[in-house]
Amino acid sequence: MIRIFNHYVSRTGFILLLFEMLILHAAASATVLLWGIAPRNPTNVYLSGLVFALVNVFAMSALGMYQQQLREDLRSMAARIAPAFVLGFLLMAVLAQVLPAARFAGAGGVGFVLGGACVLLTRVLLFTSSQSNILVERLILVGDGALARECLELAASRGGPRRFDVVGCVPMPGEVRCVPAAKVLPPGESLLSLARRHGASELVVSVSERRSGAYPVRELLDCALGGVRVTDAAAFFEREASQIRVDSLQPSYLIYGGGFDQSFFRAFVKRSFDLVASAAICALTLPVMFVAALCIVLEDGGPVIFRQERVGKDGRLFQVLKFRSMGTDAERDGQPRWASAGDPRVTRVGHWLRKLRIDELPQMINVFRGEMSFVGPRPERAYFVEKLGRDIAYYDVRHSIKPGITGLAQVRYQYGASVDDAVRKLQYDLYYVKNNSLFLDLLILIDTVQVVLSGKGAR
Repeated sequence: MIRIFNHYVSRTGFILLLFEMLILHAAASATVLLWGIAPRNPTNVYLSGLVFALVNVFAMSALGMYQQQLREDLRSMAARIAPAFVLGFLLMAVLAQVLPAARFAGAGGVGFVLGGACVLLTRVLLFTSSQSNILVERLILVGDGALARECLELAASRGGPRRFDVVGCVPMPGEVRCVPAAKVLPPGESLLSLARRHGASELVVSVSERRSGAYPVRELLDCALGGVRVTDAAAFFEREASQIRVDSLQPSYLIYGGGFDQSFFRAFVKRSFDLVASAAICALTLPVMFVAALCIVLEDGGPVIFRQERVGKDGRLFQVLKFRSMGTDAERDGQPRWASAGDPRVTRVGHWLRKLRIDELPQMINVFRGEMSFVGPRPERAYFVEKLGRDIAYYDVRHSIKPGITGLAQVRYQYGASVDDAVRKLQYDLYYVKNNSLFLDLLILIDTVQVVLSGKGAR
């Protein structure tokens, strides 16, 4: 993994993206030159290829083709590439109306066919090579308790080009064994020699209790000095899952772990991004919002906009604005409750508004008012915040920044409707609060497009 603006990105995925950018640029440039559809000015050719590459990489990203956990065969790869390039073709057609360089790229579809074929060939070669052991990293887990089991499960769930092979777990005195017996390594050998004998490049320290005399501080230091990377379990989860685990989190990790950028420059960049992104979305979706409002009125004649009190930055209350997707008597008993799958309170129009995330669009007004950001933790109701704050450690940390219309938890996890869901989403929120940047905001925005197109997580 490499770290870009505090966010961890797969090294293989990043190289793949850059390589495909070059391939797509070359495909578009060759098309422009061979078909003679533009003046053979080097600037025209370069700009056309650049626009073509950027648009199609965005389309592939929006359809999840750069997700780290992706593992595909030839048929599923082709099934993803085709709609991605169709989306790219449509985006290029829109851009061609305002950007001259977009008019030459693609050559009426030839560039898209050539680019798509090159991308498919590249991915076939990459995924074929990834079936060997070249891109598999070997790990040893120090510990065999509950935390080690979670690390083992995370390592096993990794897909795509970069995968893990957990050699085994080194048992620690005093821990209750929670990993399979077959994964426990026999005692009596130092960690460094164990790593070298098994060809492990990294040790993940997954020991819950580190104050006992049995904790192998000296052996871990020998590993670090001997060229074997030593990683704390909390850092492993942050790096590989974009989560900060709360069940085993030490306060010192948050205090000394870096991040939490609250500088004037970051605030200025984020506010500028909020205003630009919200204005652009409003301009693009204005006809959609008009149709949505009309459909709500025609269905039951009730109010179009739904207002509800939510908790914002530093615990301040504000009125969030949404298109009404439930009946006017959704909480007639006055008892707040989470939405559930197939919730009978949701209207027929509301079902589609929620599925396509159209009900969230009026929150752009909250962004313009400065009550929300475009990207951030989901704002919750005061009733749930009070309850979750009592039950979940570090829950209030998410209120150190403005809540968002979309966010890392919203695009990585399903709709939260329980305390357990809230814990899982908090782990993504803590990661965002700690590592937020313009780069991460842009990645979340692209993932949001994917979520909207796929309709995942709506209730």
